[in-house]
Amino acid sequence: METVSVVNQTVTEFVLLGFYDIAELHPLFFTVLSVIYTSIIIGNTLIIVAVVSSQKLHTPMYFFLANLSFLEILYTSTVVPKMLEGFLKEAVISVAHCLLQFFIFGSLATDECFLLAVMAYDRYLAICYPLHYPLLMGPKWCLGLVVTAWLSGFIVGGLIVALMAQLRFCGPNHIDHFYCDFTPLMDLACSDPRVAQVVTFILSVVCLTVPFGLILTSYARIVVAVLRVPVGASRRKAFSTCSSHLAVVSTFYGTLIVLYIAPSAVHSQLLSKIFALLYTVVTPIFNPVIYTLRNKEVHQALRRFLHIKQTETLD
Repeated sequence: METVSVVNQTVTEFVLLGFYDIAELHPLFFTVLSVIYTSIIIGNTLIIVAVVSSQKLHTPMYFFLANLSFLEILYTSTVVPKMLEGFLKEAVISVAHCLLQFFIFGSLATDECFLLAVMAYDRYLAICYPLHYPLLMGPKWCLGLVVTAWLSGFIVGGLIVALMAQLRFCGPNHIDHFYCDFTPLMDLACSDPRVAQVVTFILSVVCLTVPFGLILTSYARIVVAVLRVPVGASRRKAFSTCSSHLAVVSTFYGTLIVLYIAPSAVHSQLLSKIFALLYTVVTPIFNPVIYTLRNKEVHQALRRFLHIKQTETLD
């Protein structure tokens, strides 16, 4: 491979090793993950279509959900196609594209941290302050929360990548991962990566623990409020809504905290990749499964949309 100095870089390309140590399972991995990726795109797209097409779903909860679905589509599309390529052939990526992939993926992961906290706050207000909820969660406030969540993620991602771009990579150029993650990249840096590592650690602690703390606080108050409600349909519905959100949150935050705040807890790179699969593939599939298969309002909205489209086709 030719190595030419470009913007203080002596390596022009990286090779993503992926799951090289279990090559015999590549055909199975490719098939299963292709199906999951297609399901993520279709499922989250259907949620967006349902929310946009149904006036009944033009509420804060579904507005946040549509944003989460759009985020999940971008999130997985940043990583999964390149991972699938690695199951078929050697996955090569330029240094610039590698940093771009990490910037987009890292920014979207941070966006999701904040957006999940916003969704928990929304459920807290809806359940604990139902009479004041329309006033507390008005359209302008909802839009402001979403815009802040999106911008915050890209600001954090941009700062980290700006520091990474100052590093020099002079070989070897094999990344022991299926995407350009922070730690494997730092292992390949020839210049001192400590500034980037310290800043990334501090930002990871803030962006993971603060939203997660807000989520736990919101749901603790929700549980207290729900327990005061007499046993019946209202209590069951409230617990069902909260449990579905917590299923996504626990998987997403749990794996990220282990890998980015306490990486020493993971004793092998293969285990690290498996953990990464949880937040790159498993969490995004939770979203359409939980909110479409278990949500009657989304079901009804999709049926109405499909019925209208079918009628228009027949006409």
